[in-house]
Amino acid sequence: MIKIIDDILKKHILPVENYIFGFADLTGLLQNKFIGFNYGISIGRKLDFRIVDQVMNGPTQEYYSHYRQINEELSLLTSRISEDLNKNDIETRNIDPTVSTSDLDSIYFDTLRTDLSHKMVATRAGLGWIGKTDLFISKEFGPRLRLVSILLKTPVESKSNPIDISRCGNCNICVDICPAKAANGKLWDITTDREEFFDPFKCRDQCAEFGWTRLGIDARICGICVAACPVGQRKTFRN
Repeated sequence: MIKIIDDILKKHILPVENYIFGFADLTGLLQNKFIGFNYGISIGRKLDFRIVDQVMNGPTQEYYSHYRQINEELSLLTSRISEDLNKNDIETRNIDPTVSTSDLDSIYFDTLRTDLSHKMVATRAGLGWIGKTDLFISKEFGPRLRLVSILLKTPVESKSNPIDISRCGNCNICVDICPAKAANGKLWDITTDREEFFDPFKCRDQCAEFGWTRLGIDARICGICVAACPVGQRKTFRN
């Protein structure tokens, strides 16, 4: 069965150099609404490095449009993958790469915690770790990517060990550059709650301000720490 899943993923995840993917055992980690779906596929799509490089002082219209485009691309990708998996009697549940601004301001306003964390699935798949400003840091692209998840009932075995601790070390570039001052520099690990190292509400408020002042729209977007992360600045990876 794992070969079927692998073959379907490789059929759709093209060009391969723009993506990472992995499998995760999520047993005991999900809400009751996902009962039975104990495994997951994590897929990461690289962002355009040129566009991200322009965000050092705040979001641009090009970055916002690219961000939305990649989210739409990932939603379509998971739909196509799931269709093929379902044809092979593999039950799936897709989780969209992001939630709407209206949902952030209503359903998730009090906690800023969605029903499933793509970052959690990705760390369980061994694709990367959580940085000091709560970014997912992939080994290949740093934080310059968007994530999406597909939940499965069919058991799959991860090809990489889950990553349980941060690899950011003493680097505080994202902490120092954050305009919201939302991070305190504490390192993440799987025993550390988000609020112990990062204030998502400060981040949300700053992103909302940038949406109005930089783009003139009701959006929640920044990207400064994404552009600043030295892992993401490695020049090996180009579009």
